[in-house]
Order: sequence, then C-alpha cells, then structure tokens
Amino acid sequence: MLPLVLTDEEWEAVVPDETVMRPGAEALCARLGVGGLPLERFAEGSVPVYAVGDALVLKLFPAASARDGIVEERVLTRLDGALPIPTPAAHAAGEYVNGWRHILMSRLPGEGLAPAWPRVPRPDRERIARECGEALAALHALDPEPLADTLGPGDWQAFLARQRAGAVARQRERGLAEDWLEQIPDFLAVAPLPTEPLPAEPLPTEPLPAAERALLHTEFMREHLLTDPAGGWRLTGLIDFEPAMIGDPAYDLVAVGLFTTRADPHLLGLLLDAYGRRFEPGLLMAYTLLHVYSNLPWYLRELRPSARTLDALAEEWFGTT
Repeated sequence: MLPLVLTDEEWEAVVPDETVMRPGAEALCARLGVGGLPLERFAEGSVPVYAVGDALVLKLFPAASARDGIVEERVLTRLDGALPIPTPAAHAAGEYVNGWRHILMSRLPGEGLAPAWPRVPRPDRERIARECGEALAALHALDPEPLADTLGPGDWQAFLARQRAGAVARQRERGLAEDWLEQIPDFLAVAPLPTEPLPAEPLPTEPLPAAERALLHTEFMREHLLTDPAGGWRLTGLIDFEPAMIGDPAYDLVAVGLFTTRADPHLLGLLLDAYGRRFEPGLLMAYTLLHVYSNLPWYLRELRPSARTLDALAEEWFGTT
C-alpha cells in the first residue's frame, strides 16, 4: 500500500524509498496481470519508473503529481503511431491507491541519447538532428484540440504575462548574477513574442491563431530520446510527456537548442531545416527566460558561453548556420 504524498516532505520521505515503493509497485503489477515479471527501478526520473520484464515500463505518479499522469496518458494515446520517432504505447492507466496514478506502457529499445552522445560519430549526429526536426514538425502538425481539456496553459497570452511578471524573481531565486538580472526586463520588452491577433469580424476566440497552437513536448532533449548503436544510431524512442502543453511551437525549441543541439549552430540549422522553419534567436532566448523550468544559472554553467549579454547569448545558443 502506497501512502498519500501531497507535500514536498512526504515526497522526499516516500518516493526515493524502495522499501515503501517496491511492494506497492509489485502489488500493482499483480493487479495488472504482470506480476512475477522482473521489476527493476530506473535510476533516472523525478517519479518512480520501473522496467517490468523486457517489454514493459510502469510509471507511478503520487497524488502531488497525479495530473501529470493524466497528461501523459492522454498524450501517449494521442501520439500512438503518429510520429516518425516511436513513442511508448499505453497499455493500462488509471488510479491506484491514496491518490497515486499509474501508466503501464511499452518499453522502447535502445539507450539514452545523452550518455551515448560522446560515442555518436559526427555524421550520425547530423542525421539525428534532422530526425529530431522531422519528429518535432510531425508533433506540431497534430491537431492539439482533442487534448485542450487536459493540457495547459489555456490562454497563452495570460501564461506569457505571468511568466514575464515573475522572470526576474525566478532567476534571482536560482542564483543568477545581478549583471544578468538587470538585463531581463528590457530584453523581454522588445522580444519578438507572439501577440494577440488584430481585431477582426468576427472577433477571434483564441489568444493565438490556430496555426500557432501546437502540441508541445516542452522537454525535447537528449535525456528524453533513445538511440540504438547497433542500428546505426537511429532514434528509437521519444519519452516523458507529462510536461506537455499546448502553445507556441517556438517554446519547444528552448530545450532543443540548450540540450539537444547544445549551442551547435550547424546542428540546430540542420534540425530546423528538417523542421521546415527557422526561428529568431531573440524569440527562443525570450522563451528560455519564460519557460516554466527556466534556470539560467544552470544553463550558463552547463554551456559556458562567451556571451555576456542576453542579445549575444541568444545568437550563441540559438543562432544557426
């Protein structure tokens, strides 16, 4: 029996503790008809995730993040077979006990692209970049409206306004130096962010034109991509859709530029050519500051840019060749 987890303190006490989690996962597997299969917890992930035998994965969501479980279930069902990169198939999903939710899904082959990356030859990296662009284009081409009752943020302009209002405080809380903090208001004031469509008859009912409302992964990066070295480093999976949103496609390029192409202008250019559209670096830098998981001090430590202004940083991280 898994206990109720609502607070940070309860999360820290329960979620990492395998003496609590494993019996609960085993009991759930028995309920789902896959009891007796080897059960092995993955080291990665913010929520408990287990390999169930060789072909299945069980993902558990405590009450504090139960909505994430609903989001991932809905998105996986929507994406089944829709992308050029495989995504897990949801076999069973729903409530468990004490607010916990679960998804039993197919296990995709391959290894994580992030740890594999140093071994990937440059030509294969370039092909992977193109494959990523094609996958993103397919994702963003899907009609997001069937998921609008589940995925946020709803009003994109209101979301941007909230994120802009808290941008400086958010980065200060994460330890950003004052010489960067003081640049943020002026940079966002002139950033080419989407605006409300001009009034027309009849008045538009959505904050963005339909073409600019897309299903977003929001964390499309090496850590959520799988590859198979035996298959010529082909991408074999895209995982982790619980942070999915509906909004401006450019928002998805933040994680791409920072964590997939990692400030490589040639790789980002190849990816965006395959995607079919390029984006202004200033727009992507603005979304970097407005992203729900934005942590500019961490990005600076990871990528070690030479730039010392946000304008120059936009070109260094999101420029293309």
